Amino acid sequence: MPGKMKLKEKIARLEKILECCTLCPRHCRVDRTRMQMGFCHLLDSAVVDCAMPHFGEEPPISGTSGSGTIFFSSCNLRCRYCQNFQISHHVRGKTLDAAALAQIMLSLQEQGCHSIEPVTPTPHLPVLIDALRIAREKGLHLPLVYNCGGYENPEVIRLLEGIVDIYLPDFKYGSDAGAFYFSGIKDYVMHAVGSLREMVRQTGDTLSPDQGIARRGIIIRHLVLPGQTENSFAVLDLIKRHLSTAVPLSIMSQYTPIPAMKDFPPLDRRITAEEYEKVMDYAFHLGFEHFFVQEVNDRNLSPDFNRDAPFDWH
Repeated sequence: MPGKMKLKEKIARLEKILECCTLCPRHCRVDRTRMQMGFCHLLDSAVVDCAMPHFGEEPPISGTSGSGTIFFSSCNLRCRYCQNFQISHHVRGKTLDAAALAQIMLSLQEQGCHSIEPVTPTPHLPVLIDALRIAREKGLHLPLVYNCGGYENPEVIRLLEGIVDIYLPDFKYGSDAGAFYFSGIKDYVMHAVGSLREMVRQTGDTLSPDQGIARRGIIIRHLVLPGQTENSFAVLDLIKRHLSTAVPLSIMSQYTPIPAMKDFPPLDRRITAEEYEKVMDYAFHLGFEHFFVQEVNDRNLSPDFNRDAPFDWH
């Protein structure tokens, strides 16, 4: 069983997958070790745009000293409205091997961060987990937060048992029609449900804090999109049906139109307070128990990765 495999065995399994890549549900089946690129346009190294203490996550993740966030380049989703489009829609940044990535992790720990949080890590998994192994051998003791878009291969998520401490997945779409319209994929729901069920199996359906800082568990994120409250309702229905109403939900109001959405209504505007309230009311109606919420206002929470400090709105 994957959960009983030793760490080095899991790394070897992940590296083997790169030879006919099925790390994500796109199943490009290219040999990334031989200069072949699939949808993500990545080879067998990690590409990192930036790494920093990040204070804009949910309070148990950011805490007082920030999450040690590593922003990887590219993504296996590439949603047309992505708030991180500057790095998710392109491959940009530094190409790193496991040893260099391990040093970044140790540096984030030295800066006092509460966790190591790779963002969109799936295409980079073999290097990421090998880097974690190296960093652990050199004294890294922080929990690992797996921040992903929910479009995951459950078999690959199963390999992460005993490695990931906290899962921070999105659940973006309640229908494959919506997933295809906004992200160009036809099988989001099946893979999101399957992968999140595996995450819950590993960590439970709660969040375990220590002095207010998360140490183990899961938070499921959902970004409310303008004009798409029915999508949000469908997402909540799926979480209740297939997971649990005890799972902590982060229902986000921060959607900000990127330049490409200027002529793409309704994604050319922010959500309204009424839309957000409808989604929250529905979540309460379904019996969900634990929430992280955001105010609905005009404050721009989108990062700008062309700046040295992408989140200088903090």
